[in-house]
Amino acid sequence: MSWILRIHIVEGEKRQLCSRPMENQSSVSEFFLQGISGFSEQQQLLYGLFLCMYLVSLTGNILIIVAIVSDPHLHTPMYFFLANLSFADMGLISSTVTKMLFNVQTQCHTISYTGCLTQMYFFLMFGDLDSFFLAVMAYDRYVAICHPLHYFTIMSARVCALMLALCWILTNIVALTHTLLMAQLSFCVVGEIAHFFCDITPVLKLSCSDTHVNELVVFALGGTVLMVPFVCIVISYIHIVFAILRVRTPGGGTKAFSTCSSHLCVVCVFYGTLFSAYLCPSSVVSMEKDVAAAAMYTVVTPMLNPFIYSLRNKDMKGALKRLLCHRRILSS
Repeated sequence: MSWILRIHIVEGEKRQLCSRPMENQSSVSEFFLQGISGFSEQQQLLYGLFLCMYLVSLTGNILIIVAIVSDPHLHTPMYFFLANLSFADMGLISSTVTKMLFNVQTQCHTISYTGCLTQMYFFLMFGDLDSFFLAVMAYDRYVAICHPLHYFTIMSARVCALMLALCWILTNIVALTHTLLMAQLSFCVVGEIAHFFCDITPVLKLSCSDTHVNELVVFALGGTVLMVPFVCIVISYIHIVFAILRVRTPGGGTKAFSTCSSHLCVVCVFYGTLFSAYLCPSSVVSMEKDVAAAAMYTVVTPMLNPFIYSLRNKDMKGALKRLLCHRRILSS
């Protein structure tokens, strides 16, 4: 019942704001971002932690991309999409963390209205790209294990390019839809966004307009973008498990599934934090826990992905060793 009461309070505040004379209403030019903590001492401590994670994430993902591009052994569909996943991870963490780090450093916790919408657009686009790329990579593993003889026919360069283009087009459409709908709303007062970046739900709570259409689109589009790739991943792995169980060669099933272990770890981390942030009711998830869950999938997950793939994937581990050795030779 607490979440129902919270909705009524928010709606009451909106009605009070909108009941003011029209001359007192003006479009705001900036918002206040609450940040990662309400205490300045904790802000400084978390600033150092988030800065380290950001730099580690950028370094790791850049190394993954460079290793894949420079090593001919990794010029396969699986690593092609892994390079794109690393790029999306860099975009996701950069779109959310850089502004927060800048605000903590300058002690100015504001973001312009245009900057807020821009940040929301890139956060949605790169976050959805992560989800789509994980689904495409699951399909790639399904084809490799269930149809190995037809793998390079099914996952041809043309098909990979079409899948990549489709991922970018769909995510841009979804992100643009949310952003344009948000741009139609009125914000009567300069409010504080209870987050460290401009996520949809905290910004919607500040609007004095009717947000029912926005909430419906968030539920419909957001649920679709979140659940459809997840269902595709689940279906792919169901087929993979049945295919592995049919393998009669000793150790053949283990070897086949080892190629999926890195991807499966990334899927568990990404969707685990995402579901905890967006599918739990507000009566269960407090504002602090919501911010912590958002930090997990926007900061921690992009940082962990390079480690998961480099430590659990023999081909990637070998490519990184060759890359680092080559750099050492050139520097000496």
